[in-house]
Amino acid sequence: MLKSFLASIAFCTRIPIRVEFSAADVGKATSWFPVVGAMLGLVYLAMSRALLPFLPPMVVAVLILGAEALLTGALHHDGLADAADGIGGGKSPEDCLRIMRDHAIGSYGATALILLLVLKAATISTLIAANRFSVYLVLAPVLGRWNIVLLSRWLPYARPSEAVSRHVRTVELLWATVFSAVIVLPAGRWHGAICWGGAALSAALFGWFCLRKIGGVTGDTLGATEQIGEAVVLLLGTALR
Repeated sequence: MLKSFLASIAFCTRIPIRVEFSAADVGKATSWFPVVGAMLGLVYLAMSRALLPFLPPMVVAVLILGAEALLTGALHHDGLADAADGIGGGKSPEDCLRIMRDHAIGSYGATALILLLVLKAATISTLIAANRFSVYLVLAPVLGRWNIVLLSRWLPYARPSEAVSRHVRTVELLWATVFSAVIVLPAGRWHGAICWGGAALSAALFGWFCLRKIGGVTGDTLGATEQIGEAVVLLLGTALR
């Protein structure tokens, strides 16, 4: 259990863990992904509490997004950009997958990344201004990472190669769901349930699109669904009263 937890931290963050992990180890560790998301959310919450007496909401929101990129190595941001380039520019599944492998960012990827960051900054700053940010700064990274486990379990991997998602079983999804419920429902109550439903719907729709477009998921599309899930949670938090 400890090894799985450490593997989840090593995979989802840039916190140095001096242990070697295989793809199978990380696949089994996906049950802990929502817990790692909660840990990151608590860091964002602590930052906001410390900075708000001195800085306006928008500046705090941008600094939180900067901390997210540093703590995670912008792993999921990179996935979003690559997925947007591949899906937007590819004419066939093979073409999409080839473009996703190119680490150079294109116009689709740049546009998707800019729009996502602007949306997240705007929603976080709005939630801060309304003093309703505490719950959603935690729920967003929790449910975004739960989306990864959901699609990893139920969709095939689109490349003929070894991948973490091939080692995600139903038991990992069940544990990830239990951990998410323990965090989301007491913290957000019915708002949390609505956000969970919105995140799950975004994952289902994006997963269906990926299945039709490239025949399944890749590491890039899983990163994209995490960021999309976070944005949906923050957007719903802004809309809910």
